[in-house]
Amino acid sequence: MEIGIDSFASAMYGSNELNSVDAMEQLLDRIVAADEAGLDVFGIGEHHKKEFLDSVPAVILAAAAARTKRIRLMSAVTVLSTSDPVRVFQQFATLDIISKGRAEIIAGRGSATEAFPLFGFNLNDYDALFKEKLKLLIQIRDEEFVTWSGKFRPALHNQPVYPRPVQKKLPIWVGVGGTAQSFVRAGMLGLPLMVAVIGGETESFRPLVDLYRKSGKEAGFKPDELKVGLHSPGYVGDTDESAIADYYPGYIESWSKIGRERGWPPVTKAQFDAGVSQKGVLVVGGPETVAEKLKRHSEALGGVDLFTFQMDIAGLTHEQLMRSIELIGSKVIPLVNQNLGRQSPPKCLPKL
Repeated sequence: MEIGIDSFASAMYGSNELNSVDAMEQLLDRIVAADEAGLDVFGIGEHHKKEFLDSVPAVILAAAAARTKRIRLMSAVTVLSTSDPVRVFQQFATLDIISKGRAEIIAGRGSATEAFPLFGFNLNDYDALFKEKLKLLIQIRDEEFVTWSGKFRPALHNQPVYPRPVQKKLPIWVGVGGTAQSFVRAGMLGLPLMVAVIGGETESFRPLVDLYRKSGKEAGFKPDELKVGLHSPGYVGDTDESAIADYYPGYIESWSKIGRERGWPPVTKAQFDAGVSQKGVLVVGGPETVAEKLKRHSEALGGVDLFTFQMDIAGLTHEQLMRSIELIGSKVIPLVNQNLGRQSPPKCLPKL
């Protein structure tokens, strides 16, 4: 299992708002720390809200590419429904060149919908937009000269798309929530799957992951082509007690705010306790607890190839996040590799 971090480029630490310059500098420092600690990937999401600085993730990732050496840099997710696939490909092909072959795209429909009115798209076309644009993005990835026509974008007639990436086949993942149709589509296209599980129990997604693998097999793809990634809220502290003490207040505040925006009831202590339990979705605790939980999650889904922590919307400070990155690199990754019977490569740890 590979392990990484996803970030929304939050400019908020609990109730304390940073100026944009400081928040971005600290985020880039965390990506550098993750690279030095031996984490496999760092992803940047896409939102168009005041509290997040990730409206153009490719720009942040390009800045990170210039300061890192080995960590893979991905979107998490690119809201493809409201983007032009030509421009998305050009941005990430350019990132791939800057990073010398470390760029990846996670394409999704977007759980937050503020991009639709911002860019003049109709929410009634939510799925149709994504379906059409994903196919075009794949075609651009696979063909230098593109002939294509569709409903939501002007046609292309033997049009070359440049630049071309360093990687022969720029990785394109499909980000999914809980819709069976999305799992089937990813399988039929033979694209790696990134499952965002932010509530409940991870094992409840097993039937959908099985559906993805079944659809991929029936479409003629090999099992090793059908990768499964898991994205969940999480945080690693020195001990279970310190991790929960750090994480709980900001988690309750942040998710209650999101709930008010989306019409959900407030998050309760009982829900949090269920989340950090053995089967719960929250990967929060000391290194040993987190490593064991990642093993259980992988077993529950029939194997997980990549896990990414979402840590920066729980009011944690830059110092807490840096310490967590160090612990993931120095303790969690070796423990996970040991639990899964794999040898852990040596790590170069960041100096804090």
